[in-house]
Amino acid sequence: QVQLVESGGGLVQPGGSLRLSCTASGFTFSRAAMSWYRQAPGKERELVASIMIVGGGTTYAESVKGRFTISGDNAKNTVYLQMDSLKPEDTAVYYCKAAMVLSNGRSYWGQGTQVTVSS
Repeated sequence: QVQLVESGGGLVQPGGSLRLSCTASGFTFSRAAMSWYRQAPGKERELVASIMIVGGGTTYAESVKGRFTISGDNAKNTVYLQMDSLKPEDTAVYYCKAAMVLSNGRSYWGQGTQVTVSS
């Protein structure tokens, strides 16, 4: 019973910050690659950031480099997305994804959390 539960979304002003959390259960967290995706109205879902729990290597979309930071806490089975210097174009539903890259190769998605950047 794999579950991914996102939290931390909300309304923030341009230039502000939010921290998203994704708490995972039902699988071995250390075997996964964890990612944040986002989808804005009328646009395709896009990869924002990824982290390999083993080793901690990270990847970022060019649009968020220098502003967003992904991190993982193996003890808490949680991945975070720290978002700073937020822009209106960051407005989207943000989804947590777990990819079982070291086991069966399956992927799982959270329900999403809304981030709105507006004055």
